[in-house]
Amino acid sequence: MDVDLWMYEREARNNGFSVVAGVDEAGRGPLAGPVVSAAVILPSSFKANGLTDSKKLSAARRTFYYNQIYSDAYAIGIGIIDPLEIDRINILQASLLAMFFAVTNLNPTPDFLLIDGQYKIRGDCHQKTIIKGDALSISIAAASVIAKVTRDRLMEKYHIEYPDYQFQNHKGYPTKAHREAIRDFGCCPIHRRSFKGVKESLS
Repeated sequence: MDVDLWMYEREARNNGFSVVAGVDEAGRGPLAGPVVSAAVILPSSFKANGLTDSKKLSAARRTFYYNQIYSDAYAIGIGIIDPLEIDRINILQASLLAMFFAVTNLNPTPDFLLIDGQYKIRGDCHQKTIIKGDALSISIAAASVIAKVTRDRLMEKYHIEYPDYQFQNHKGYPTKAHREAIRDFGCCPIHRRSFKGVKESLS
């Protein structure tokens, strides 16, 4: 049975909220690079057949939806937390902080948030957390795509600066090739030194 991706947005509007934003992040698992969050407010007329969790989409489909979302969305906010801050406050807190920044970068300001996962973010805005929300809510799915494509493009730029690590291929995730590069070349400035995978690759 097809999932009604507008169910949560419609429920929020039926409860009196008018500006509903979906929020998601990309990059909790990598050994290098920032964590990136996005917040997206879509018009009720938005149509994107096949839009879902960005991890389930090909790179080409993500780019297609990324362009469509930027063309049609009422507002998009981005939040980025760098590896030094990730090491300082841990990846969960960094992800939640990136989400908070993404929401604060929205204009107009939302009055209701649909957040992927189980944790709410700070602030007074009404919020609903949804486990696997990127496959259940159109707004969260859109945020998932924006966050993923934004982060992937950042990692491709980092490849130019740190070519030994081949960031354009694995985007910082703990592949065999990435672990071997850490072992061979050590850490570069965008590695998350607190992560177990980095420590193990160095030992």
